[in-house]
Amino acid sequence: MKKYALIHKLITPGVVAVVRAENAQKAFLIAEACIAGGIVAIEVTFTVDFAHQVIKQLKEKISNQAIIIGAGTVLDSETARMAILNGAEFIVSPSFDEQTARLCNRYQIPYLPGCLTPTEVVRAIEFGCDIIKVFPGSLGGPSYIKALKGPFPQVNFMPTGGVSLANAGEWIKNGCIAIGVGGELTAPSKVGDYAKVTQLAKEFIAVVKQAQN
Repeated sequence: MKKYALIHKLITPGVVAVVRAENAQKAFLIAEACIAGGIVAIEVTFTVDFAHQVIKQLKEKISNQAIIIGAGTVLDSETARMAILNGAEFIVSPSFDEQTARLCNRYQIPYLPGCLTPTEVVRAIEFGCDIIKVFPGSLGGPSYIKALKGPFPQVNFMPTGGVSLANAGEWIKNGCIAIGVGGELTAPSKVGDYAKVTQLAKEFIAVVKQAQN
């Protein structure tokens, strides 16, 4: 049941914050700003230096059990294991990796691989992936989800890349279970405006909630 409890957290309220930053300190501040705005799923990417330490620190500091911290840009099973041992509760990749899927299944951790084509989607779900990260989402746009849901009505999709406030609701209406948002959410942090990140988090949640209803 652990895996499905984690998936429930991931899709409630339906926004995953993708945290990329120049260093661990900024990544930590971005994550805190997103959480303050109501986002409960934080994906710390392994493009951040010492990302595993950021994950561990976030897990240690955040006592709210509703918050779920995961690892992104995970390219192999070795990195996935490092992330999990430091507290990561979900693993996200830009592509599908068989060994990472096996590892995550072993530890009952949700694995969200990046897929774009129907062939990639089928391979991922055959290895037990419960949510497919449509990446890069900008290539197909929200209409591509509607096309995918035709042959794959049973598959849970989450786009990353190309998601904005303007189209967030459309992704959900076309069949996505959640959205992953990076730069469109965290860009104000580049000038130190973390309050704006918090405000954008609230706005993304409001748009997704409206679309879900």
